Order: sequence, then structure tokens, then C-alpha cells
Amino acid sequence: MGVGPTTKSGAPHRVGGFLYRRVGDRWEWSDAVARMHGYEPGAIVPTTELLLSHKHPEDRPHVAQTLEAIRTSGGSFSSRHRIVDTKGRTRSVVVVGDRLVDESGEIIGSSGFYVDVTETLGETVKDSVDELVAEISSSRAAIEQAKGMLMLVYAIPADRAFDVLVWHSHETNIKVRDVAERLLARVAADFEVPAAVRTHFDHVLLRN
Repeated sequence: MGVGPTTKSGAPHRVGGFLYRRVGDRWEWSDAVARMHGYEPGAIVPTTELLLSHKHPEDRPHVAQTLEAIRTSGGSFSSRHRIVDTKGRTRSVVVVGDRLVDESGEIIGSSGFYVDVTETLGETVKDSVDELVAEISSSRAAIEQAKGMLMLVYAIPADRAFDVLVWHSHETNIKVRDVAERLLARVAADFEVPAAVRTHFDHVLLRN
């Protein structure tokens, strides 16, 4: 998943993604998230029960509530809590997620990121984590907006739109977040919607 956000000192954080699908109550996690929990990539299939078993006992109740909300209603969320890996080591993590929708707009699950902030918490507990959550949330907002533009212009689904951003990121060696933010800036400055298209959209919006 590459290098994640940095603190003021520039120290990198371990970042990994997750995906949850309501159908089948299925979880997927990246290699980085597997390692945060103490597993080798591909060694185990994550489940809701497994995820809860790794939460620190003091944090488990509120994380259980968050997981239940994700499974039933979806929506954006962020959580700061501790996990205990397979070797008994406690890690502090930030988990940020957003709803996952299909092409019709129906909520089908959630997707997001884990960020291991154990070292950060040892230095500056609250400020560093709050800044990190804000940075990730801001990055996700820009990426989602850029995806929406690509979906509209090229009539492609959300996952293919994200693939376009990732491809451009690899081609230019620029972070996906920066690719998205540059696209938003260029569209705002250089792209003008024809009056006929805007009028047609007005009709679609009002008849929705």
C-alpha cells in the first residue's frame, strides 16, 4: 500500500486497507493490516469475530458498536483504539472508513484504512492522531470527488475510476491523493460545463 501519512517529524506510519461486504458478512484486508494483527499475508481469512478478538479488552465494547453500525447501516466513521496482535503486543491504530456503494448507489459495505500510530501515540497522544485522522479524511474526500468526475465523464463504475487514479499515480510517481487534488484544481480552473449540459442536468436533478 506504500508509505502512509507522516508526523511533523516525518516518521512514516504503516497504512493498510480493508474492505467489508454485507453480502456474506465478508471482510478483506491488505497485507499491512494482516501484519498489524500478527498474521502473514494470506494466512487467515478475517471475520467479524476475529477482528473483535484482537481488540484490546478495554476498547472492545465501543469497537463492537462501530462494527455493528458498519454491518447494518454503513456510513463514514473513524475510531482510535488498540489491538493486540498474535504475539500479545499492543498496537494503537486509527481506523477510518466510508460506505461502499454499488453502481445504483445502494450501500453494500464499507472500505477504508488502518493506520498504525503506536509510535506517534508514544510521543504526542491526541494532537498527532487528530491530525492524522483529519489528513486521511481529507485525502479520501478528494479521491472520492475525483472518482465521481471520472465516473460521470467516462461512464465507468467506482472501482474502475479508482483504477484510473492509481494508474496515473504509478505513471507519474505522484501519490493518489495528490493526483486527485490536482485533477480537482484543474477542472475547477479549466473545465466549463456547456450551458446545454447544465440545463439538462437541472431537469434531471429536479425530476429525481
